[in-house]
Amino acid sequence: MPADPVTALAAALAMSTVTGTAPSTAPVTDPSTSMVTDSLTAPVTGPVSAGPVATAAPSTAHPVQPATPSAQPTRVPTEPVGLPGQPAAFSPEVARRDFPILHRTVNGHPLVWLDNGATTQKPRQVIETLAGFYGSANSNIHRGAHTMAREATEAYEAGRAAVAQFLGAASPDDIVFVRGTTEGINLVAQTWGRANLGPGDDILVPVLEHHSNIVPWQLIAKETRARVVPVPLQPDGQIDLDAYADLLSMRTQLVAVSQASNVLGTVPPVREMTALAHRYGAKVLVDGAQAVAHFPVDVQDLDADFYVFSGHKLFAPTGIGALYAKPEVMRNMAPWQGGGNMIESVDFTRTTYAPVPHLLEAGTGHISGVVGLLSALNWLTSFDRDAIAAYETSLMAYAQQALATVPGLELLGSAPDRIAVLTFTLAGHDPSTIADWLDRDGIAIRAGHHCAQPALAHYGLESAARASLALYNTSEEVDKLVASLHRLQQAA
Repeated sequence: MPADPVTALAAALAMSTVTGTAPSTAPVTDPSTSMVTDSLTAPVTGPVSAGPVATAAPSTAHPVQPATPSAQPTRVPTEPVGLPGQPAAFSPEVARRDFPILHRTVNGHPLVWLDNGATTQKPRQVIETLAGFYGSANSNIHRGAHTMAREATEAYEAGRAAVAQFLGAASPDDIVFVRGTTEGINLVAQTWGRANLGPGDDILVPVLEHHSNIVPWQLIAKETRARVVPVPLQPDGQIDLDAYADLLSMRTQLVAVSQASNVLGTVPPVREMTALAHRYGAKVLVDGAQAVAHFPVDVQDLDADFYVFSGHKLFAPTGIGALYAKPEVMRNMAPWQGGGNMIESVDFTRTTYAPVPHLLEAGTGHISGVVGLLSALNWLTSFDRDAIAAYETSLMAYAQQALATVPGLELLGSAPDRIAVLTFTLAGHDPSTIADWLDRDGIAIRAGHHCAQPALAHYGLESAARASLALYNTSEEVDKLVASLHRLQQAA
């Protein structure tokens, strides 16, 4: 007889590590369950590589100077990338087959999704896992005594273990589930920050940061009478490390820095910045929202005190993310919210709390979100992460060369270490007009301030257009972007 479908699903979801096996390209359907499974949603053991890898070719000038229109950049190969004699490690075309949405049309044109900095699309493995969970395994967790509650709890905690491995954390107990990066930063501000910040203390925040890594510190600084101190940028979009070193002092209690910028793509030397901050006894929070999809992360190598990311920028569902905190730091964090999952016992004279990380997870968690995040991690890490980074490096270089042929286009930022983010202005056109024009051709980009107004102000701008690439984007899609921008300039 076939295995009980709920037990089979729970067993598949409850395995927490991942594999370097090449992904399958077609689902295998069990007719007894009508649920889809494949090798990507059934993780097996295997190490996760660590250490940041820049995913863009260095740029040497700002802005990029237009090349002659006849110059043709070298097309990026889409054949599988791998070592000689080894199985293919990564191919964007293989990856694309897993994304149903990439095969739709918009305004009569094939979709070109270049808004990955805002959110990534979801592979079928994640979509099917969510449907399978709700169809056969849905239950609340931790407090239930029945079979489905136990299975859902196992799947949820398997997700925690998978996140810990993905980030290089020492234990699943170092991971707190949150709605996303923003909530994770606010949690740290309202728990650790309220307990440790006081009058005259400094919080160093680079001008590069997303608003979600600025505003929570402003709020807690106002409450505690601490100061938020901006760290300036260099003209190419790198953090001014000399200024950073000068601003550090014994007053510095926290440094909050992104591992990759959502508007300039800059990848700061976070490990070195953290080591310097620790000399002054300061804690360091790293915003990994834009980094985790592009290169491997090892929080222990970074020596970060806190690390946060969002699942929806990592091919996972919206509304789920994770906060890592060093165990000695997390143990001293007070509850942020009360009720539900963070409770051991309650009466009107005394309440006792669950241990961390559950202490910081009040209420019913986003169970399906965790299950979907687990599936996304399994999918992503089934590829060679270094091969993905190498491909994105090539695609970024191709895109920079191709965009340089568009008259009046200027790219923002030219830091040597970057992820595949292309933020630009186009002479004679408002960013919203650019985005609207491209949308008519089925090309999705972002326009506006990108929740990074101080970074744009560094270039004297209030808004800009942004095309952000992911592992499933191709040279052909870049060509469509460039051709549409040429037509826009010709129509002006």
